[in-house]
Amino acid sequence: MKILISCFVILLGLTTQAQLSRVIYNDGNQKLEGFFYKAQKSNPKNIGIVILPAWMGIDDHSKEVAEDLSKLGYHAFVADIYGVGNKPKDPSEAGQKAGYYKTHYKEYQKRIQLAIEQLILQGADKNEIAVIGYCFGGTGALEAARAHFNVKGVVSFHGGLGKDPSRPVEKITTKVLVLHGADDPYVPESEVLAFQKEMKTSEADWQMVFYANAVHAFTHKDLDTDNSKGAAYNELADKRSWKAMKTFFKEIF
Repeated sequence: MKILISCFVILLGLTTQAQLSRVIYNDGNQKLEGFFYKAQKSNPKNIGIVILPAWMGIDDHSKEVAEDLSKLGYHAFVADIYGVGNKPKDPSEAGQKAGYYKTHYKEYQKRIQLAIEQLILQGADKNEIAVIGYCFGGTGALEAARAHFNVKGVVSFHGGLGKDPSRPVEKITTKVLVLHGADDPYVPESEVLAFQKEMKTSEADWQMVFYANAVHAFTHKDLDTDNSKGAAYNELADKRSWKAMKTFFKEIF
C-alpha cells in the first residue's frame, strides 16, 4: 500500500487487462472508497470520466461501466457518495439517503468534486474531464453542470431531472446529454418540462434523447425486462444510449 498525496491507493490487480485500484479518500472525518480504472488504450490527452452510481451506491454495474470506459481509452473513477459504512441496506434506505443528497445538493456537489479531484490525482488531465451518472447518479451529473465544475460534459442515464424550484437558474457552460426512458414513471412530465425550461433559461448546450418502451434503470442488466415494475432492463435502449455517450465524448474531447 502506498500513500498518494491525500489518498490511499490499493492495487487490486487486473480485471481482464484493466488496472483497478481501490482509492481511499476523505470528506472531513468521513472516509470514502472509490475505484479507479486506468485506460487500457492510448490516452494521450489523459481524459478522465467520473461515474456516479445509482441510489444503492457503488455496485457491479458502476464498476462494469468504469471497466468498459477504460477499454475505450479513458481513465475512469467510480465515486463514493455515501461514504464507508453508509451503504444502503435496501431500497427504502437508499431512497432516504439519495433523497437527503438531492435536498442537500451542496453536499452532493462536494462529494462529486472530491471524486473529480481523485481522478486527477490518478493521472487524468484537470481540463479533460466528464461526469456520467445512473439514476440517482444521473441527478448528480446534472448537479456537476449546475455547480460550474471544470468538466467538459455531463451525461445522465435515466436520472432524476428535478431540482428545488426556489434555486436560481444560472448560466450553464458545461455540455449536457440526457438519455431518458420515454416511459419512465419516476420522472413525471412536469419534471421533464421544468428541466427543459431550465436548460433553455441557462443557455446550456444540451441534448435529450428519449428511448421508446424504456422505463427507469434501463441500463441495469441485473433487472428483468418487465416494464410494469417501473424499473427494467432494455437491451436496445442500453446499447443506443451507450453509443450516444460515445458520440458525445468524441465531440467534447
